Amino acid sequence: MLSTLNSFDTHLLDGAPRSGLRGAPRFLLEFLYFGVKNARACLFVGLFFGAVFLTPRAGLFGVPRYDVLLVAAVAIQAGMVWSKLETWDELKAVCLFHLVGFALEVFKVSGAIASWSYPDFAYTKLWGVPLFSGFMYAAVGSYIIQAWRLFDLRIRHHPPYWMAVLIALLIYANFFTHHYIGDYRWYLAAAALGLYARTMVIYRPLDRDRRMPLLLSFVLIGLFIWLAENISTFWGVWRYPNQLGAWSAVHVSKWSSWSLLVVMTFTIIAHLKHIKASIHVPDA
Repeated sequence: MLSTLNSFDTHLLDGAPRSGLRGAPRFLLEFLYFGVKNARACLFVGLFFGAVFLTPRAGLFGVPRYDVLLVAAVAIQAGMVWSKLETWDELKAVCLFHLVGFALEVFKVSGAIASWSYPDFAYTKLWGVPLFSGFMYAAVGSYIIQAWRLFDLRIRHHPPYWMAVLIALLIYANFFTHHYIGDYRWYLAAAALGLYARTMVIYRPLDRDRRMPLLLSFVLIGLFIWLAENISTFWGVWRYPNQLGAWSAVHVSKWSSWSLLVVMTFTIIAHLKHIKASIHVPDA
């Protein structure tokens, strides 16, 4: 299994020129590889959601569902490190996402806020939050780490790091403070828009470099997280208050929240040593 995956990755990373490929066939093949590489980068996400779909709500062998999902998430993460699909430094970043996400979950499910809830019993539940929930945030970081390698990502015109860190901290703080002093999400989105307006992602879907505004990637990743959230709530992993009686789609406004969370996640990833080497910050 591992050797097959390594062989597949070697094929995906093969940037040998395909000089005879042009026009519509080139577009279609590059689009195909773009999709395949993104799917491959979602390895942790795919395996974890597989566990979500396959685990009955009643759990397995007398073990509650949330506890089964925690075991599955830890096993997947350990497997990725053991197989060297993620390094120890990358694991540290993923653990940071886990802690940041878990702290946010504890706040959001608290009795005073009650933005959503985890209705099922679990032994590994702290302050109303099952421990597996932090892995859902870590999955976003895992995707970006894997995509960075598979697409040979490089960043041009990244803003000064102190500015990126400041906006990331303000975004995270707003998830808490908007319950008390107002929601400044759109002001922060405007600030991020100005900060990253010139920032471009250089990526390689096949054998040629392509360019994309970094802001567009934030929005696209946020969209897919929103879609995954709809699937998770439909499966009853957690529920918003308006979904307790009968399921309904998660409000589209959550898309903007997830896109801002991606900005924060990207900022953490950008500080990894081997990734920082591929980021260009202008002198002025």
